[in-house]
Amino acid sequence: MIKPKRLKKGDKIAVVSLSWGGLGDECFLHKYHIAKERLENEFGLEVVCMPHALAGSEFVAAHPELRAKDLMDAFADNTIAGIFCAIGGDDTIRILPYIDFSMIRDNPKIFMGYSDSTINHFMMYKAGLVSFYGPSVMCEFGEYVKMFDYTKRAVEDVLFGKWERYSLLSSEVWADDDILWQESNQNMLHTLKKEVHGYEVINGTGTVRGHLLGGCIDVFMMAIGTSIWPSLEEWKDAILFVETSEDKPSPDFITWTFRNLAAQGILKVIRGIIVGKPQGETYYEEYKSTITQVVAEEEHLWELPIFYNVNFGHAKPIGVIPYGIMAELNCQSKTIVLLECPTTE
Repeated sequence: MIKPKRLKKGDKIAVVSLSWGGLGDECFLHKYHIAKERLENEFGLEVVCMPHALAGSEFVAAHPELRAKDLMDAFADNTIAGIFCAIGGDDTIRILPYIDFSMIRDNPKIFMGYSDSTINHFMMYKAGLVSFYGPSVMCEFGEYVKMFDYTKRAVEDVLFGKWERYSLLSSEVWADDDILWQESNQNMLHTLKKEVHGYEVINGTGTVRGHLLGGCIDVFMMAIGTSIWPSLEEWKDAILFVETSEDKPSPDFITWTFRNLAAQGILKVIRGIIVGKPQGETYYEEYKSTITQVVAEEEHLWELPIFYNVNFGHAKPIGVIPYGIMAELNCQSKTIVLLECPTTE
């Protein structure tokens, strides 16, 4: 895997709308301005919008080819150090016919997003580029009042930092309140709760190592069968990370998706699984039960480590998970450690 250069103050970041185009809608545009100011003042980055990123949800929905052009042009521009997704959505897959994988491979740079951006991450993985499952412009960087400290620190550590080993720690606090996106709510802070679970090991024993690969489980079915879905060989010895969206899919959906992963042979070749904290802890216990049902009871993979309640994806707050990087799961100490820095000088 090709590692991009780490970010530094003064670097230029491109904003792209590769799925839903709401960032440019009049009622949500204030979120962009909040994020831009935060990225510039708190992270020292220069923010530029690709030409169609703020064109509005109707225009963006109608033009997947222009979404893809924005992404390709951002990779081609050697003044741009990183590309941040505006937000997720539900139709990033429509840009697939317009992607030039050699353009990505030959111009490595930071790429970050989550949710429907899982599709984009599979594109990066196919091109051989390490990418980052982490905050989006509209949500985390555009958070009212302030970013979660946990998320801000993760961005600084993983995208800007240099280290040999890095522990992905459980957040000490979390939130489940929904603050409506409207300008009148700009002074509203999330109400924080104390984390009482921490990381839970719900299956398996021992210590395993593997490369990180996964994303939002809601999105997998749009990628399966396409050219970007990783082959069984690419899943071999991986640590699968999965999380659920704000749609809060039913436990039955999780069962069916895990059975699909089993049918593909994926569950038998991976080294471990990391499961994100469900948004608002909805179906918290049910997801645990259905995942262990498929993995342990149906597939008899009693020794396969499964870490649950990890801060990434649609949880509040979230960290950053780099694709393709070697990580270690220690069931005894309940620790997740990145074993190599995902960026270069």
